Amino acid sequence: MSTPTALIIDDEPDIRELLEITLARMGIEVETAADITTAKRLLEANPPQLCLTDMNLPDGNGIELVHWIQKVCPQTPVAVITAYGSMDTAIESLKAGAFDFVSKPVELPRLRELVQSALKLSEPDVEEMPADDPGLLLGQSEGVRRLRNQTRKLARSQAPVFISGESGSGKELVARMIHLQGPRRDGPFVAVNCGAIPSELMESEFFGHKKGSFTGAVDNKAGLFRSADGGTLFLDEVADLPLNMQVKLLRAIQEKAVRPVGDSKEVPVDIRILSATHRDLPALVQEGTFRQDLFYRINVIELKVPPLRERPDDIELLSRHILERLARDYECEPAQLTPAALNKLKDHAFPGNVRELENILERAFTLCDLDQIDAADLHLGSAPVPGGSSNISEAIIPNEAPSLDLPEDGELDLENYLESIERKAIEKALEATRWNKTAAAKKLGISFRALRYKLKKLGME
Repeated sequence: MSTPTALIIDDEPDIRELLEITLARMGIEVETAADITTAKRLLEANPPQLCLTDMNLPDGNGIELVHWIQKVCPQTPVAVITAYGSMDTAIESLKAGAFDFVSKPVELPRLRELVQSALKLSEPDVEEMPADDPGLLLGQSEGVRRLRNQTRKLARSQAPVFISGESGSGKELVARMIHLQGPRRDGPFVAVNCGAIPSELMESEFFGHKKGSFTGAVDNKAGLFRSADGGTLFLDEVADLPLNMQVKLLRAIQEKAVRPVGDSKEVPVDIRILSATHRDLPALVQEGTFRQDLFYRINVIELKVPPLRERPDDIELLSRHILERLARDYECEPAQLTPAALNKLKDHAFPGNVRELENILERAFTLCDLDQIDAADLHLGSAPVPGGSSNISEAIIPNEAPSLDLPEDGELDLENYLESIERKAIEKALEATRWNKTAAAKKLGISFRALRYKLKKLGME
């Protein structure tokens, strides 16, 4: 393996020497420059694997150099050295295309982390690495092509990215793709839905707690920030954070450290923040329900995920992928969409986007008797016919259905209650037909495929 190379640009000899010694001890071959003119000459002659530049130089500033590097040698990651507390300058450099930034006085552990992350960008290409569900980024429409290109480009940066888009459009998958294609790909990817955490537990969930710090804290807890150390923290539905938590989140992001509940010391964390919401965050800032300083900190770069209705030509490819996955999951032959079914899907508005398409196809897949899904099987704009219900409780003979006793205190767990009805009905039908699944499906008034689906979902295989 060849020796990695770096270029350090700073007009202060002491800083240049400190950085050169630090990088040399990491096994990196270092060149130095005292101004932008010299730096450009060295970059054009032999682009290094990392460029580290001061912001204020005798013949220009670091932002100008970042722009120049983006045009002339875009494969070279460049990090800028900013004055202490100059967060606006740091954000400006990230928007210009800088890989990352480090503040003066330079903390050597932080510098080493930055350098190691930058050098990973020159390792073998991982752009084709599959995500958890690559189908959500499938498509040949202009919007999806642009989205894939943007994720590849943003993966090379450490800038916070705000992913906007409607519910069900695949924002978490985009975040995963940014993580998997970047230098943090070997670290953890931690996704959290900010709207799903009770406000009283939010600080403990994010920052962790010490044993005994409050009632119920029976053990030490790391928290989401420390769980994501060395990787990426994805804050989904970030607009749902209460104001008091927004203040604490902003401090943790700026200081790159967290203070667990009940602890007097801050713990440093090395994470990249990606965030998303389906809500209009700038409007919430205007209303005063979302802090403007936090908005500017997480929204350094915005990435828009197009809704499904804007890319109808991708529906066929997405549908085929979803149906093939369903067939693998339920060990059935894949179903095919008829031309009429495909046209009906293309005409649908999809307010729920890709997630809605998945739900529609899963329902149709389980209900169709043959290996073809026709327009009627999609049940778009109409309720499913009684004989083809995916809810077995609707197919039970009325006098066999158990009575529903609502609890006096507390709430009824309706989903589990319905599943228990389905489980009992399936068991009864299988016993009556001596475990002949085809006959049992007929007795239940559902398709064989729907029975297979239910058996797998309820863990009855």
